[in-house]
Amino acid sequence: MAIKTYRVSMSAGGQTALDKGMVDSFRARLRGTLLTAEDDGYEAARRVWNGMVDKRPALVVRCAGTADVIAAVNFSREHGLLTAIRGGGHNVAGSALVDHGLVIDLSGMRSVHVDPGRRLARVEGGARLGDLDHETQAFGLAAPVGLVSATGVAGLTLHGGMGWLLRKHGLSIDNLSSVEVVTADGQLRKASQSENADLFWAIRGGGGNFGVVTAFEFRLHPVGPQVWMAVPIYPLEQAEDVIAGLRDYMAKAPAELMTLGVFWNAPEAPEVPERYRGMPVVIALGCYSGPFDAGERIIAPLRKLGTPIADLSAPMSWVQAQKFLDQDYPDGAFYYWKSLYLDRLDGEVIRALAKHTRNRPSPISSIDVWMLGKATVGASPSESAFYKRDAPYMLGIEANWHDREKNEANIRWARTLVEEMKPFSRDGIYLNFPGHMENKEATLQAAYGPHLDRLRAIKAKVDPADLFSGLLSNSPQTAVRTGIG
Repeated sequence: MAIKTYRVSMSAGGQTALDKGMVDSFRARLRGTLLTAEDDGYEAARRVWNGMVDKRPALVVRCAGTADVIAAVNFSREHGLLTAIRGGGHNVAGSALVDHGLVIDLSGMRSVHVDPGRRLARVEGGARLGDLDHETQAFGLAAPVGLVSATGVAGLTLHGGMGWLLRKHGLSIDNLSSVEVVTADGQLRKASQSENADLFWAIRGGGGNFGVVTAFEFRLHPVGPQVWMAVPIYPLEQAEDVIAGLRDYMAKAPAELMTLGVFWNAPEAPEVPERYRGMPVVIALGCYSGPFDAGERIIAPLRKLGTPIADLSAPMSWVQAQKFLDQDYPDGAFYYWKSLYLDRLDGEVIRALAKHTRNRPSPISSIDVWMLGKATVGASPSESAFYKRDAPYMLGIEANWHDREKNEANIRWARTLVEEMKPFSRDGIYLNFPGHMENKEATLQAAYGPHLDRLRAIKAKVDPADLFSGLLSNSPQTAVRTGIG
């Protein structure tokens, strides 16, 4: 029987009925595509990179341009619909989708325009890091973004953005010169330091709570074309010496060197002796993006922190470096990521991390110690909504697995690790690794500290009806549906 009405969740709670004529009229106003559950392509449209996320939106608007975004925002506001925003779709927490509501999907809007003379790049809201890197490297330039090329630029940037250029050029948001955003009233606004400055402050770290960012303008920096990757792999038994040595070296290392101490398993690579493949290891993973001739010398100490079982260190193009980790994050696997900032990285902390590495229920899970400092702390905490800038280390806890039946064990492992690490932290969370936003109020307080009240005031001003279901939304219908709390 043909569908005559669509039941759609409302931002204020409950549902409303939209008749087929209303939906068809909306569809006719779009250059892009409007999908409902009976349409071809709907199943693909309701999937994101994280296979844990299982939501069924009532309507998905696959926007072809800014005009479609404006039309979608106006339609949603007029009917009071619960609304989510999807950028590149590389979504860990599941906030890019919403059950029974409307999804404004920008994943088809991926253009990147580079102005090499002004060292600026205008990036559409659905672009991925690989799109940005491809275009900027044609001119020997790069934007400070993340580490995996399939990551969406929007999702990464709106909550900060950390990657290989972090210590030299800061967070992704530190390199934004402006954004274009469709706010809840359906107006396209430009936000920068001199125009809609409060909105610009909030968007830089405050996430997708304030509107649909249709374009980002990034300041670019000379990088590449060749960089040096450090990938020495040490047995887990050497973790204390390796991580302590990495910590001490990074305290005086140049800003062009960014590293992570990665607790993981030895990869199934031909360079790794067969007897070590799949065994727990610690990797001094780094990228040196400074003068190429100095690179091998700069990374040399990372290759001598212990006795490596293998060393995959090598020069490569910047684009290759940005794709180096891609194969470790396959589409459709299950991901649950947590984070906190560490104030110390001594033997007690390192031994605890090694213990939890041995106890992982999934061999593809990792614990990543991000070495911060340099430009990370260069900007004042008051410059943007991103608050936590003073910690020397960030702990990224990545529970990654393939079997849905093992959800509970893997999530429990990550949560237990966070709790055991809290005594070594003054609190704080990186909202690109937020778990499922459980204990939401405490999480928001940890992420934003004294900025939270200002963020809520700006949200109330630009989105008074709470149209956008970001992390600051009060809607009761925005939880991630994964089969576990």
